[in-house]
Amino acid sequence: MNIEDLDLGDVVFAAHDIIDDGTMPESEAGLILAQNGARGVIVMKGHIEEQPSRSVFLVRFEDQELNLGRPIGCWSEDLRSPE
Repeated sequence: MNIEDLDLGDVVFAAHDIIDDGTMPESEAGLILAQNGARGVIVMKGHIEEQPSRSVFLVRFEDQELNLGRPIGCWSEDLRSPE
């Protein structure tokens, strides 16, 4: 399944470790926000003004206790769909 076809409420997995690039509020650059393979749910999908043809997803990933974390902005290449 193509990540671009997914929508709100769909389950995704982190395609690799997702690292804070310094843009997450109340976080540190270099911190792992979601580990490779972490399960998450899409809570918002949109585009940024500078790249309207590219989708950005807000995803809440589960932590090790299966609690949903705060939303993390992800590009489609950061995500993979369930098999």
